Amino acid sequence: MNLKTLTLLAGISVFAVSCGTSHTYQVMSKSNTQTGGTAKFTQKGNEVIMKLDVTNLTPGIHAVHIHEKGDCSAPDGTSTGGHWNPAKDDHGQWGAEHFHMGDIGNLNADQSGNATLTFKTDKWCLGCEDASKNIIGKGLIIHADKDDFHTQPTGNAGGRVGCVEIR
Repeated sequence: MNLKTLTLLAGISVFAVSCGTSHTYQVMSKSNTQTGGTAKFTQKGNEVIMKLDVTNLTPGIHAVHIHEKGDCSAPDGTSTGGHWNPAKDDHGQWGAEHFHMGDIGNLNADQSGNATLTFKTDKWCLGCEDASKNIIGKGLIIHADKDDFHTQPTGNAGGRVGCVEIR
């Protein structure tokens, strides 16, 4: 190959890697709420970035978790199952001594009921072969209350007011 061809191939490779994979989903309201918004998941290299923009929440703090199943069919969101916990760890705060892959944390809704959360990790992937990292086929739940990071197995986060099927 000549230098011109190698340069072109290198440029295409860099462009393909920098684009990454991105999926945007609608937040479905649950438990007779008006919760809405979007959840965008982007994979760039080994990192997944989740950007939540949630509307119509009650003002205050709300827990966010990844759950076992990407099924939002139940009116109260329970069809998503429990928290996604492939390593069978105790519930806790992300990055602490003990936590599981579904422990994202809390988001804070302003007086208008709007909340934004950006979460980045190299412990997830979008569609990879590693079942302990792959979030495709899982559910994202926004809870009515805050996560206390201690109560097992749910963090005492209350009912499910928003749901996303990660497909």
